[in-house]
Amino acid sequence: MTAPTDTPQLKFRDQFESAVDSVRSEGRYRIFRDIRRKRGAFPQATWFKDGLDEQDITVWCSNDYLGMGQNECVVEAVKSAVDAAGTGSGGTRNISGTTRYHVQLEAELADLHDKEASLVFTSGYVANEAALSTMSKILPGLHIFSDEKNHASMISGIRNARTHKHIFAHNDLASLEEKLKAVPLEAPKLIAFESVYSMDADIAPIEAFCDLADRYNALTYIDEVHAVGMYGPRGGGICEQRGLMDRIDIIQGTLAKAYGMIGGYIAADRVIVDAIRSLASGFIFTTSVPPSTAAGALRSVKILKISSELREQHQERSNALKDRFRASGYPFIDGETHIVPLMIGDPVKCQAISDRLIEEFGIYAQPINFPTVPRGTERLRFTPSPFHTDAMMDELMNALSVVWDEFELDRVQAA
Repeated sequence: MTAPTDTPQLKFRDQFESAVDSVRSEGRYRIFRDIRRKRGAFPQATWFKDGLDEQDITVWCSNDYLGMGQNECVVEAVKSAVDAAGTGSGGTRNISGTTRYHVQLEAELADLHDKEASLVFTSGYVANEAALSTMSKILPGLHIFSDEKNHASMISGIRNARTHKHIFAHNDLASLEEKLKAVPLEAPKLIAFESVYSMDADIAPIEAFCDLADRYNALTYIDEVHAVGMYGPRGGGICEQRGLMDRIDIIQGTLAKAYGMIGGYIAADRVIVDAIRSLASGFIFTTSVPPSTAAGALRSVKILKISSELREQHQERSNALKDRFRASGYPFIDGETHIVPLMIGDPVKCQAISDRLIEEFGIYAQPINFPTVPRGTERLRFTPSPFHTDAMMDELMNALSVVWDEFELDRVQAA
């Protein structure tokens, strides 16, 4: 018998290709840069162009904000844990995957946020998705109030909670209160928002949100992934910086940005953590992070708890780049955070500028297009670190001057 030629793969291939072609035509096809970071030389890296040719580059878009992924003490902690315990954890947290490293890390994170307990997940995305999707199992009839610019992981978790959801305008107190008023006071409620919004470089009015939560009988859930390690005397985030940790019921963070590792977590009252630990599928059925990852994260958290030097250097470098952008008239979001988004406003030009910068100048700045940001607000998102020198900034400014004129982009007149 002759095998059929019209296999399911061939039958649907055109539709898969059409889906990709549609993304390409809109200028938002995502290119993965094949790079290898140079240990001890952050933010320098090697770019493997087309997988063959090697080119030295400077990375300007890393979320390893403080370079802790290159920190010698953190690297040594990872190596020591591999030597002592091997590589993988060997199971879920319930089935042999809870190691001494996990227990110590969770104790350290709980202390960081002045909470009774914490729970480590395999990523920040999983932490949000798992925790938020579980809340309706714990609180039947729950109403979740979500900022319209919340991260995709929060949106996914809220959607999967399959409960009442209300979307309020970004950082808008009046919008939130209007929606809270429409729900009976005795109904269970949760307000979910971020502290630092990474694409717009702004910060939520956390204290005012907490006031509304008190007034309308709501729990508070904050995503601090772009703030933990970065703000506060011990790196506890914006909530620590502003003395508000006791007013937040559930704090979610990541180990993959300022701490230079991988993984996410929540910190809260012991009963809240225990309930999520017991009911969240995204936690229960996932192999735990390797012991070496937990050990590296533990070391990184401890270092940033006792030293603010890197945080101070980081803020200085961020402000230095903003000063240069401002003086040159570049249209960037001049926010109060460490993130510096340079606005392009066109997906095709945004990708082309990124290509030009890396190919001709060895400067890696990833384009940020829809759906990460709204159409027409495409941008290059710069994240200067304590290790981006003045010379690196000079190289960046010289390169931007060339490509800005080349692509006929406007500059902003000084006030």
